[in-house]
Amino acid sequence: MANGEIKFIMGTMADAHKELLGDLLKATSRSLYLSLRVLPAAVRTQMGLAYLLARMTDTIADTEIIPVAQRLEALRMLADQIAGTASGPLNLGELARQQGQPAERVLLEKVGSALALLQGLDPADLALVRRVLQVITSGQELDLRRFAGASGHNIIALETEAELDDYTFRVAGCVGEFWTRLCRAHLFPQARLDEGRLLTNGVRFGKGLQLVNILRDLPADLRNGRCYLPRTTLTAAGLTPETLLTPAAEAAFRTCYHQYLDVAEGHLRAGWDFTNTLPRGQVRIRLACAWMILIGMRTIERLRAARGAEIQQRVKVTRAEVRAILLRSVLTYPFPKAWRGQLSVPVKAVASGRNLA
Repeated sequence: MANGEIKFIMGTMADAHKELLGDLLKATSRSLYLSLRVLPAAVRTQMGLAYLLARMTDTIADTEIIPVAQRLEALRMLADQIAGTASGPLNLGELARQQGQPAERVLLEKVGSALALLQGLDPADLALVRRVLQVITSGQELDLRRFAGASGHNIIALETEAELDDYTFRVAGCVGEFWTRLCRAHLFPQARLDEGRLLTNGVRFGKGLQLVNILRDLPADLRNGRCYLPRTTLTAAGLTPETLLTPAAEAAFRTCYHQYLDVAEGHLRAGWDFTNTLPRGQVRIRLACAWMILIGMRTIERLRAARGAEIQQRVKVTRAEVRAILLRSVLTYPFPKAWRGQLSVPVKAVASGRNLA
């Protein structure tokens, strides 16, 4: 291959890298981009690309105007390309045209470029990215099948706590495991750490972030016929998915809801333990983790204080609060006691989050 051709190919890949893992990642990752952009260079591409591909599969799964069977087929086709078990052009044009948000339309149009970048990863990193995306897409497929036919007039709920725990692992807990293994390999391979504890807390970190999303998005999910709070737990509290947010059920709902907030807080505190177990010299990865945890904890605080009508409007952490969290974390980092004190003393957060009893 001539030098001119090599330079052209390298330049094209560099442009694709900048477009996908720069502007497009920022447009589609919202607050997570804050953490992704501060990651150490040794892991930033792998984590950014894994997130971008997960957003692509998630966008396919969430395109409700397309029949479930067609979404499942598209999801499987993309999953096979990611796994390396299929090749050739992948046309998601129809799905792209159905996107209401420009960034999500571009996201699906750029699937070929993302897959090309994936193939350029180091073999060990490629295996890790493929593994986490296989678990994520399995959760998305399960979700599509489970909620097929769901609507505001036909609410389908998870049945058990085990199903909720499995779901939060598939779509987020596995990401905590991925982050742990990738960072261990590239950033501190020789550090003497309790591997089992690190992986366990990494998984709980991811589960906590997902549970916060579930609790924040509860009203919108119910309007779409989806209830991620298990029917067995709701029944024990005298609740049903259909009456969950009605004024008559508010007292029982708040008790049940706050129990789940306790579980989410327990998971995020495990994430805080994960963050502070990492070598102190890993400033960037510790900050990236801390920002997600502290924003998640602030969201939990707001959800605890919200009344029924406020929850219906989707509680959010303000931009000013996010900026304050970022600034405080950077300023306190040189002072271990102040840094650790960013998380208040726990009040009721449970230890494992597996059971509500």
